[in-house]
Amino acid sequence: MDQYPLPKGENIYDTQCPILYAMEIIGQKWKLPILWYIGDAEGQVMRYKELERKVVGITPTMLTKCLRELENDGLITRKQYNTIPPTVEYALAERGRSLLPALESVYQWAEGQMPGRTGREG
Repeated sequence: MDQYPLPKGENIYDTQCPILYAMEIIGQKWKLPILWYIGDAEGQVMRYKELERKVVGITPTMLTKCLRELENDGLITRKQYNTIPPTVEYALAERGRSLLPALESVYQWAEGQMPGRTGREG
């Protein structure tokens, strides 16, 4: 662990830090809840309207923006059906599915750090 996460004396912003890279992709306010809900859905597929209802507080514009970014980053896939009105489904791509164990690990760590969970008070 001598060089984990950075060699001593290096500036994190002057390196290609994998953690910063990951946070650029998933670190925005709404992206983790979107990924979590899709990953937790039956078959890891959700319709747009389901996501709109589940992700409380997100605007339709922001939901669309986040979904496009997650799709561009290869974490989700989008499938549109030619129905009236159009039906759009989002599913985890393989890259998104491979992220779930890491998110579960972060969840487990954070659960133990929360005030009132293990006697910690902030």
